[in-house]
Amino acid sequence: MNSRLRFVLTATIASATILAPLRARAEVAEVSEIRIAKQYGLAYLPLIVMEEQKLVEKHARKAGLGEVKVTWPVLSGGAATNDALISGAVDYATSGVTPLIMLWAKSHGEYKGVAAVSNTPMYLNTTNPAVKSIKDFTEKDRIALPAVKVSIQAVVLQMAAAQAFGERNFARLDPLTVTMKHPDGLAALLSPRSEITGHLTTPPFMFEELADKRVHTVLDSYDVLGGPHTQIVLLSSTSFWKKNPRAFAAVRAALEEASAFIAKNRRAAAELYLRSTKGKQSLDEILGEINRPGIGYATLPLRIASFGDFMVRSGSIKEKPASWKDIFFPGPEAR
Repeated sequence: MNSRLRFVLTATIASATILAPLRARAEVAEVSEIRIAKQYGLAYLPLIVMEEQKLVEKHARKAGLGEVKVTWPVLSGGAATNDALISGAVDYATSGVTPLIMLWAKSHGEYKGVAAVSNTPMYLNTTNPAVKSIKDFTEKDRIALPAVKVSIQAVVLQMAAAQAFGERNFARLDPLTVTMKHPDGLAALLSPRSEITGHLTTPPFMFEELADKRVHTVLDSYDVLGGPHTQIVLLSSTSFWKKNPRAFAAVRAALEEASAFIAKNRRAAAELYLRSTKGKQSLDEILGEINRPGIGYATLPLRIASFGDFMVRSGSIKEKPASWKDIFFPGPEAR
């Protein structure tokens, strides 16, 4: 071997030796911290299981990302979670279906759903004995919900109003709505000194309210939608998805594992919920609510089109997507 060839081979080997660690580091150069915003209630149970069992960390290690820090800020309402996601304060948000659809439309697809989190009904409960249906609410009533006009509760109320009063009158009950966190809405409804006479909310709050003999239900969202529907979704940004493919896959895998865990271990999931939330209900009460018909935890989106079609008709969004799969990142097919 002549000296020139020996030099070239030596330089090539040295270059490969130097670049190999750099390539390895580049392959894992994704986020070292993942921030997932959650909200209040049993609808977010899979997120609680993910947090308590450190499932994101587990799947991040499997993906070769090492020890990834995961934080879980608690926010209230779709508007707040969307704002946090847009501002970059979090990498993932959890909200109702309708805030996702609004954000997707306004951002032209920058923000999309990762997967469904839960299918749970929402009840509109009231302490007003004169109110037998939503047609009986008057200007003296006030209805608490997480975010006026934006939250899934607000849009379901509009859908119900359209059915009751005619399509053009979908916003008829909007002036009666008041923005409140679920726990605050529960406390206000049960307080004799509060102006709140109605609360459109989710498990476990709606069941806690019904334990009071003064409370009765006037609306079930499953009746409005014609059957079970996705309530909560996990969403993120297209930029995060592109820059952090393995971290993104780890979060989705963690959510799928959490959903499977709940399906097979209802009591253990109820225990995790109580430990995480320090709720006042008993274990048997929470377990009974998780086991109620119509309560489900699955990553497959359900009845997304029903919300989207109404939001186009009501003017909440201007452009209807060609396929509702456009609203979610590649993965479980939306229906």
